Amino acid sequence: MIAAAGGTAIAVPVDHAVEAEVEALFARIDREQGRLDILADSVGGENPLMGQYGWFWTTDLTNGPAVFQQSLLSHIITAKHAARLMTRDRRGLIVEVTENDVLSAGGNPLAQTVKFALKGLALSMAAELRPHAVAAIAITPGYLRSESMLQRFGVTEANWRDRGKKDTNFMESETPLFVGRAVAALAADPGIMKRTGQLFSSWEVAREFKLTDEDGRRPDWGAHAIDFSRHPEALLDRLRFGSGIQIEWLERLQRRTKQFARKLPPKKRSR
Repeated sequence: MIAAAGGTAIAVPVDHAVEAEVEALFARIDREQGRLDILADSVGGENPLMGQYGWFWTTDLTNGPAVFQQSLLSHIITAKHAARLMTRDRRGLIVEVTENDVLSAGGNPLAQTVKFALKGLALSMAAELRPHAVAAIAITPGYLRSESMLQRFGVTEANWRDRGKKDTNFMESETPLFVGRAVAALAADPGIMKRTGQLFSSWEVAREFKLTDEDGRRPDWGAHAIDFSRHPEALLDRLRFGSGIQIEWLERLQRRTKQFARKLPPKKRSR
């Protein structure tokens, strides 16, 4: 795909949960390319070990340590070594690919913790990286029409619309290229430092920068009227209540953060 678009793709096998391998990767990038402009990290995004759905007290935690190592620790390790090159050169963008444009995501506490933590990771990294002119953001795709999703539904990229006859939400799905174009647009934005730390979505960025997917469509999961008819009422109740307490949680957090910010001394003027 990259080569077909006129770029150069170099595949390197790396276990991103092994720091020595990640360190060697970035040493090679520095040696061969001399710079690092963007890190887009979606490692473990569709980790099958996170694929459970159900109440948290019924979750099988056998693979819990592996989930966190593969899908969360790997992100911290990778961002750490990317940041070393970027801060040295005083430029760059670190992108954490997550799920959902609100706090909640995932169908079990393992997945929920990973997706929530990646949003927080971008937020915390942004404050540390700002003095070095490096930005960090989180971004979520919409209904992602990935290879594994196509396989799960028994369709291909050529006939994926057939699935829409059973699931109308799938008609608003997007290819991985769509969120990739959103990342590229943000990276090229001269004002990216004003966006650092924020949580974005592919559809919002596409609206702003007039982006389209591979087929010329502009999927907009945020504007889509989601069909919840296939969801059990117990799950819908959880989503309703969860959304309400999430709003209250964020409002309280905003008040406390403003209160704390007022306590901080003003920035000293440089002489």
